[in-house]
Amino acid sequence: MKRYDIHWIICLSLLLCSSVSWAGETMFAPKIGSEWWTVADNPDLGEYSTPKQQPVDFAVWQAADGAWQLWSCIRHTSCGEKTRLFYRWQGEKLTDPDWKPMGIAMEADPNFGETSGGLQAPHVIRIHDLFHMFYGDWEHICLALSMDGKTFARRLMPNGKSGMFTEGIGDNTRDAMVLKIGYQYYCYYTAYPERKGSVYCRTSYDLEHWSESHQIAHGGQAGDNPYSAECPHVVKRHDYYYLFRTQRYGKNAQTSIYRSKNPLDFGVNDDRYFIGRLPVAAPEIIEHEGKDYIAALKPELDGVQIARLQWVEK
Repeated sequence: MKRYDIHWIICLSLLLCSSVSWAGETMFAPKIGSEWWTVADNPDLGEYSTPKQQPVDFAVWQAADGAWQLWSCIRHTSCGEKTRLFYRWQGEKLTDPDWKPMGIAMEADPNFGETSGGLQAPHVIRIHDLFHMFYGDWEHICLALSMDGKTFARRLMPNGKSGMFTEGIGDNTRDAMVLKIGYQYYCYYTAYPERKGSVYCRTSYDLEHWSESHQIAHGGQAGDNPYSAECPHVVKRHDYYYLFRTQRYGKNAQTSIYRSKNPLDFGVNDDRYFIGRLPVAAPEIIEHEGKDYIAALKPELDGVQIARLQWVEK
């Protein structure tokens, strides 16, 4: 037998073994695993209160003293041009209902280049002893820092502004979340250049210098309107990355779920990684004491709720 024949036999054998291993791999998908409990209701905003106000995109984390924190963007208030601000609740345990309202936590500041009333979608991660809150100012992704996980101060750029990067003025760059993979931080967010919504990602080693943007999810069954790729949230489970991408809020809420080995590819104009939907909006996956929980908006858009999250074979 010729040597190149042996080479091709070996290659074919490796390919077949790889295919068999892949075909026999157990695949998982997320499923709501309990009844929901309400942790936050529509708050009293004092002079900013309106009958139309709604708690929307939010973040949940534990402060330095162990107390659970929830900050939500409240929209349709009487605050500023874009009507949005951050409100804060605090709970003793993740599984407790009815966390304590703590008041308005943050408002946009045009002195730092932020759009009046334009705060959107906080997301908090703890790195060593410092809490990092990523948020949108209607046009940019920004960062604020905290030692205690309760009171945050903006980190300003060399130009004196809070915005770190944008997909373009007018494209509503927003809904940031950050996941550490290896030595890099992956910042996922959404924007709608040409009124077509996509999920983007930028990477950084130091949270100061960011790569150019990667378009990592767009179109397919979820559509490509300005709001078809909202609230991207990525977690790694069972050796796969799972992207949660919201299309609709309210009683007909819809979030599409994608599963990929590559954290920078969940399908652009195709659905090869799509695995299903959940009837929720703006979900955040919380891992606590070895268990997964899912927080999401209430169907009436009057608060935030939490449930257990299970991973089932699919």
